[in-house]
Amino acid sequence: MKRLFRFIGKLVLWCIILSVGLVFLYKYVPVPATPLMFIRYFENTDETKIWKHDWVTIDDISKHMQLAVICSEDQKFLAHNGFDIEAIEKAYAYNKQGKRLRGGSTISQQTAKNVFLWPERSWFRKGLESYFTFLIEMIWSKERIFEVYLNSIEMGQGIYGVEAAAQHWFNKSAVNLNAYEAAAIASILPNPRNYKANPATSYIQKRKQWIVKQMRFYGEFNLSTQK
Repeated sequence: MKRLFRFIGKLVLWCIILSVGLVFLYKYVPVPATPLMFIRYFENTDETKIWKHDWVTIDDISKHMQLAVICSEDQKFLAHNGFDIEAIEKAYAYNKQGKRLRGGSTISQQTAKNVFLWPERSWFRKGLESYFTFLIEMIWSKERIFEVYLNSIEMGQGIYGVEAAAQHWFNKSAVNLNAYEAAAIASILPNPRNYKANPATSYIQKRKQWIVKQMRFYGEFNLSTQK
Protein backbone atom coordinates (compact mmCIF):
# COMPACT_ATOMS: atom_id res chain seq x y z
CA MET A 1 0.00 0.00 0.00
CA LYS A 2 2.86 2.37 0.85
CA ARG A 3 4.40 1.69 -2.55
CA LEU A 4 1.12 2.53 -4.24
CA PHE A 5 0.80 5.84 -2.40
CA ARG A 6 4.45 6.58 -3.13
CA PHE A 7 3.87 5.87 -6.83
CA ILE A 8 0.75 8.05 -6.93
CA GLY A 9 2.61 10.84 -5.13
CA LYS A 10 5.47 10.73 -7.65
CA LEU A 11 3.01 10.63 -10.55
CA VAL A 12 1.16 13.71 -9.26
CA LEU A 13 4.46 15.51 -8.69
CA TRP A 14 5.66 14.80 -12.21
CA CYS A 15 2.32 15.89 -13.67
CA ILE A 16 2.64 19.20 -11.81
CA ILE A 17 6.26 19.66 -12.97
CA LEU A 18 5.42 18.90 -16.60
CA SER A 19 2.33 21.11 -16.64
CA VAL A 20 4.18 24.06 -15.11
CA GLY A 21 7.05 23.51 -17.54
CA LEU A 22 4.68 23.50 -20.50
CA VAL A 23 3.01 26.72 -19.34
CA PHE A 24 6.44 28.36 -19.00
CA LEU A 25 7.37 27.15 -22.50
CA TYR A 26 4.24 28.61 -24.07
CA LYS A 27 4.94 31.91 -22.37
CA TYR A 28 7.60 32.43 -25.05
CA VAL A 29 6.93 29.88 -27.82
CA PRO A 30 3.96 29.96 -30.23
CA VAL A 31 1.47 27.16 -29.62
CA PRO A 32 1.82 24.94 -32.72
CA ALA A 33 -1.35 22.89 -32.17
CA THR A 34 -3.93 22.09 -29.50
CA PRO A 35 -5.76 18.90 -28.46
CA LEU A 36 -8.98 20.31 -29.95
CA MET A 37 -7.36 20.68 -33.37
CA PHE A 38 -6.41 16.99 -33.42
CA ILE A 39 -9.81 15.91 -32.11
CA ARG A 40 -11.71 17.94 -34.71
CA TYR A 41 -9.43 16.69 -37.49
CA PHE A 42 -10.05 13.02 -36.73
CA GLU A 43 -13.77 13.63 -36.05
CA ASN A 44 -14.18 14.88 -39.59
CA THR A 45 -15.05 11.93 -41.81
CA ASP A 46 -15.05 13.97 -45.03
CA GLU A 47 -12.43 13.16 -47.63
CA THR A 48 -11.29 16.79 -47.56
CA LYS A 49 -10.15 17.54 -44.03
CA ILE A 50 -9.53 21.19 -43.20
CA TRP A 51 -6.94 22.38 -40.70
CA LYS A 52 -5.97 26.05 -41.07
CA HIS A 53 -3.89 27.64 -38.34
CA ASP A 54 -1.44 30.52 -38.83
CA TRP A 55 0.19 32.05 -35.76
CA VAL A 56 0.61 35.83 -35.69
CA THR A 57 1.77 38.17 -32.95
CA ILE A 58 -0.69 40.41 -31.12
CA ASP A 59 0.73 43.38 -33.07
CA ASP A 60 -0.38 41.72 -36.31
CA ILE A 61 -4.00 41.47 -35.17
CA SER A 62 -6.32 44.38 -35.84
CA LYS A 63 -7.28 46.43 -32.76
CA HIS A 64 -10.85 46.09 -34.04
CA MET A 65 -10.54 42.30 -33.81
CA GLN A 66 -9.08 42.46 -30.32
CA LEU A 67 -11.81 44.77 -29.08
CA ALA A 68 -14.60 42.78 -30.76
CA VAL A 69 -13.54 39.60 -28.96
CA ILE A 70 -13.21 41.38 -25.61
CA CYS A 71 -16.69 42.88 -25.99
CA SER A 72 -18.34 39.65 -27.10
CA GLU A 73 -16.58 37.16 -24.84
CA ASP A 74 -15.22 38.77 -21.66
CA GLN A 75 -15.55 42.48 -20.98
CA LYS A 76 -13.97 42.09 -17.53
CA PHE A 77 -10.87 40.36 -18.90
CA LEU A 78 -8.46 43.07 -17.79
CA ALA A 79 -9.98 43.29 -14.31
CA HIS A 80 -10.41 39.68 -13.15
CA ASN A 81 -7.78 37.14 -12.11
CA GLY A 82 -9.00 34.45 -14.48
CA PHE A 83 -12.47 33.83 -13.02
CA ASP A 84 -15.59 35.98 -13.26
CA ILE A 85 -17.59 34.87 -10.23
CA GLU A 86 -20.64 36.92 -11.17
CA ALA A 87 -20.78 35.37 -14.66
CA ILE A 88 -20.36 31.88 -13.19
CA GLU A 89 -23.22 32.45 -10.74
CA LYS A 90 -25.49 33.75 -13.51
CA ALA A 91 -24.67 30.77 -15.73
CA TYR A 92 -25.35 28.37 -12.85
CA ALA A 93 -28.73 29.97 -12.10
CA TYR A 94 -29.67 29.92 -15.79
CA ASN A 95 -28.66 26.29 -16.27
CA LYS A 96 -30.67 25.21 -13.19
CA GLN A 97 -33.81 26.21 -15.09
CA GLY A 98 -33.18 23.33 -17.48
CA LYS A 99 -32.72 25.51 -20.55
CA ARG A 100 -29.91 25.29 -23.09
CA LEU A 101 -26.62 25.28 -21.20
CA ARG A 102 -24.87 28.62 -20.92
CA GLY A 103 -21.20 28.96 -20.07
CA GLY A 104 -19.63 31.50 -17.73
CA SER A 105 -16.02 30.97 -18.80
CA THR A 106 -13.61 33.86 -19.09
CA ILE A 107 -11.07 34.28 -21.88
CA SER A 108 -8.44 32.91 -19.49
CA GLN A 109 -10.50 29.79 -18.81
CA GLN A 110 -11.18 29.29 -22.51
CA THR A 111 -7.48 29.64 -23.24
CA ALA A 112 -6.60 27.04 -20.61
CA LYS A 113 -9.19 24.65 -22.03
CA ASN A 114 -8.28 25.20 -25.69
CA VAL A 115 -4.51 24.92 -25.28
CA PHE A 116 -4.07 22.23 -22.64
CA LEU A 117 -7.28 20.19 -22.44
CA TRP A 118 -10.11 18.66 -24.41
CA PRO A 119 -13.80 19.59 -25.03
CA GLU A 120 -15.89 17.78 -22.45
CA ARG A 121 -18.42 18.75 -19.78
CA SER A 122 -17.22 17.05 -16.62
CA TRP A 123 -16.11 18.11 -13.16
CA PHE A 124 -12.70 16.51 -13.71
CA ARG A 125 -12.09 18.53 -16.87
CA LYS A 126 -13.41 21.65 -15.16
CA GLY A 127 -11.03 21.09 -12.27
CA LEU A 128 -8.07 20.81 -14.63
CA GLU A 129 -9.29 23.92 -16.46
CA SER A 130 -9.25 25.86 -13.17
CA TYR A 131 -5.74 24.58 -12.43
CA PHE A 132 -4.37 25.67 -15.82
CA THR A 133 -6.25 28.98 -15.60
CA PHE A 134 -4.52 29.67 -12.29
CA LEU A 135 -1.14 28.79 -13.84
CA ILE A 136 -1.43 31.01 -16.91
CA GLU A 137 -2.73 33.92 -14.86
CA MET A 138 0.29 33.54 -12.56
CA ILE A 139 2.94 32.95 -15.24
CA TRP A 140 1.71 34.79 -18.35
CA SER A 141 0.79 38.44 -18.81
CA LYS A 142 -2.75 39.35 -19.84
CA GLU A 143 -1.35 40.28 -23.23
CA ARG A 144 0.15 36.81 -23.65
CA ILE A 145 -3.07 35.09 -22.57
CA PHE A 146 -5.02 37.11 -25.13
CA GLU A 147 -2.45 36.51 -27.86
CA VAL A 148 -2.57 32.74 -27.32
CA TYR A 149 -6.37 32.82 -27.16
CA LEU A 150 -6.70 34.71 -30.45
CA ASN A 151 -4.33 32.29 -32.15
CA SER A 152 -5.87 29.08 -30.80
CA ILE A 153 -9.64 29.51 -30.67
CA GLU A 154 -11.90 27.70 -33.15
CA MET A 155 -13.34 30.20 -35.67
CA GLY A 156 -14.94 27.95 -38.25
CA GLN A 157 -14.93 24.38 -39.47
CA GLY A 158 -11.23 23.51 -39.31
CA ILE A 159 -10.33 27.19 -38.85
CA TYR A 160 -8.21 28.13 -35.82
CA GLY A 161 -7.00 31.58 -34.85
CA VAL A 162 -7.79 35.03 -36.17
CA GLU A 163 -5.31 35.00 -39.06
CA ALA A 164 -6.80 31.83 -40.57
CA ALA A 165 -10.31 33.16 -39.85
CA ALA A 166 -9.62 36.51 -41.53
CA GLN A 167 -8.25 34.76 -44.61
CA HIS A 168 -11.11 32.26 -44.70
CA TRP A 169 -14.04 34.63 -44.13
CA PHE A 170 -12.80 37.87 -45.71
CA ASN A 171 -9.74 36.95 -47.78
CA LYS A 172 -7.47 39.36 -45.92
CA SER A 173 -4.97 39.37 -43.09
CA ALA A 174 -6.10 39.77 -39.49
CA VAL A 175 -4.25 43.07 -39.19
CA ASN A 176 -6.47 44.59 -41.89
CA LEU A 177 -9.88 43.65 -40.47
CA ASN A 178 -12.26 46.55 -39.96
CA ALA A 179 -14.72 46.86 -37.08
CA TYR A 180 -17.63 45.16 -38.85
CA GLU A 181 -15.53 42.27 -40.16
CA ALA A 182 -14.03 41.78 -36.72
CA ALA A 183 -17.49 41.83 -35.13
CA ALA A 184 -18.72 39.29 -37.70
CA ILE A 185 -15.96 36.84 -36.73
CA ALA A 186 -16.49 37.45 -33.01
CA SER A 187 -20.22 36.84 -33.42
CA ILE A 188 -19.71 33.20 -34.46
CA LEU A 189 -17.52 32.22 -31.48
CA PRO A 190 -20.36 30.64 -29.45
CA ASN A 191 -20.84 28.04 -32.21
CA PRO A 192 -18.08 28.41 -34.83
CA ARG A 193 -18.75 25.13 -36.62
CA ASN A 194 -22.37 26.01 -37.40
CA TYR A 195 -22.34 29.81 -37.72
CA LYS A 196 -20.85 31.71 -40.65
CA ALA A 197 -19.24 35.11 -40.43
CA ASN A 198 -19.69 35.78 -44.13
CA PRO A 199 -22.29 35.82 -45.54
CA ALA A 200 -24.02 36.56 -42.25
CA THR A 201 -27.45 35.21 -41.41
CA SER A 202 -30.02 37.53 -39.82
CA TYR A 203 -29.07 36.15 -36.39
CA ILE A 204 -25.35 36.77 -36.92
CA GLN A 205 -26.13 40.19 -38.36
CA LYS A 206 -27.94 41.13 -35.13
CA ARG A 207 -25.09 39.81 -33.01
CA LYS A 208 -22.60 41.73 -35.14
CA GLN A 209 -24.52 44.97 -34.65
CA TRP A 210 -24.69 44.37 -30.89
CA ILE A 211 -20.93 43.75 -30.72
CA VAL A 212 -20.15 46.93 -32.70
CA LYS A 213 -22.28 48.92 -30.24
CA GLN A 214 -20.42 47.33 -27.32
CA MET A 215 -17.11 48.24 -28.98
CA ARG A 216 -18.18 51.89 -29.09
CA PHE A 217 -19.23 51.83 -25.43
CA TYR A 218 -16.09 50.02 -24.29
CA GLY A 219 -13.66 52.39 -26.00
CA GLU A 220 -9.91 51.85 -26.24
CA PHE A 221 -7.94 49.43 -24.11
CA ASN A 222 -4.23 48.75 -23.69
CA LEU A 223 -3.08 45.19 -23.14
CA SER A 224 0.63 46.00 -23.15
CA THR A 225 0.41 47.53 -19.65
CA GLN A 226 -1.22 44.41 -18.17
CA LYS A 227 1.27 42.03 -16.53
